[in-house]
Amino acid sequence: MDIIRPVERAVIVGVQLPGTTLQDLDASLDELTALLDTAGAQVVERVVQRRDTPDPGTFIGRGKVAELKELVAAVGADAVVFDDELTPAQQRTLEEHIRQKVLDRTIVILDIFAQHATSKEGKAQVELAQLIYLLPRLRGWGEALSRQAGGRVAGGAGIGGRGPGETQLEVDRRRIMRRMSKLRRDLEDYRRIRATKAAERDRKQVQEVALVGYTNAGKSSLLNRITGADVKVEDRLFATLDPTVRRLPLEDGRDIVLTDTVGFVAKLPHGLVEAFTSTLEGSANADLLLHVVDAAHPEAEAQIVAVQEVLEEIGADERPQLLVLNKIDVADRAAVDALARRVESELGTRPVLASAVSGEGAEELVERITARLPTQRYRISGHVPYARQDLVAMAHRQGNVVVEEHTDSGTLLTADVDEEAALKLRAYLDEDPFAAPPESWER
Repeated sequence: MDIIRPVERAVIVGVQLPGTTLQDLDASLDELTALLDTAGAQVVERVVQRRDTPDPGTFIGRGKVAELKELVAAVGADAVVFDDELTPAQQRTLEEHIRQKVLDRTIVILDIFAQHATSKEGKAQVELAQLIYLLPRLRGWGEALSRQAGGRVAGGAGIGGRGPGETQLEVDRRRIMRRMSKLRRDLEDYRRIRATKAAERDRKQVQEVALVGYTNAGKSSLLNRITGADVKVEDRLFATLDPTVRRLPLEDGRDIVLTDTVGFVAKLPHGLVEAFTSTLEGSANADLLLHVVDAAHPEAEAQIVAVQEVLEEIGADERPQLLVLNKIDVADRAAVDALARRVESELGTRPVLASAVSGEGAEELVERITARLPTQRYRISGHVPYARQDLVAMAHRQGNVVVEEHTDSGTLLTADVDEEAALKLRAYLDEDPFAAPPESWER
């Protein structure tokens, strides 16, 4: 017989700090509501407070805690969810006063990831992120703090068996640390397997395009549209957790691969980024990032900024990018055009307007991908002085760095780069790539 999980009734809490507008806070609480809906909870009330700084003890202050306790009782809520990450002490104090479960945005996101993870790697990543979150929040209650291995509770071991022993809290902490070490070893194995496959594609000169973007921006639908794949698509947050790789033949005869990645979200937990490093690092090594944006979303520009922040955190912010404004079939066209003009003004490149549902813009998107991927790569090796580290950064940005070794006088560099980068690096190379006929270079 199926056991139906009861829907939790939640009160959500947001704090408006200096530099944050009420509109920004409302948008963030709307997203938290969507996250809770995805997690299987129902938001019955929202509480907003304006503060100069979060209260170190309760985040919202004692007076507001008392009001919150009365509200929770009045609406029959069984959970309080804060839009910001709470410290372990704040969470414990709030639960003691409100007498209901107190959660934060981070644990809600982790819960959603736990529900959606399907592969062994995905499950390991989520479990590691949960343990990173849980470890500083371990605490003993009542008798748990007095459970010792020594003395009489050790079964009357007598002389030689008495002593301070070890608290249950310490046992739990050590068990979690062991489990985290095991998960990190497993994830490193998965990373090596992925690196081996990437190296094989690299050896065959197969270029990679990674789809990145905010959660539910339509990345999987767009992948299906332009490759003819059948990747699972759902209209919900974080439907894709495991990277999906699909082949795309271009009209000029090249075959490239497109990788669909996990979606990002504002205030993405750092522990989650750490746990998903092995899959996110593919974005940092891709020849081109396809940044997919939900053009119909009222906070599209804020979502672009949030994605850029995560890309910077994983070291992928300098990779070549092509911005795609997706879902134009359901967006206000005037608003989309205005957004496209602002993006072009800021980034210096025109975004592609597309709809994964109707197919509009799909042909132009493939053409723009083809144009942005260099047709010829040069394997170069040389010594770049520290005064020209801008050229090393360029090699990372426009090519694929194979070897990078720092010496007293500069950087030993081996990389696959396009013609433009090879020309700029030419003076520092061991061999002149343009001294030999172009036909001798791999395509």
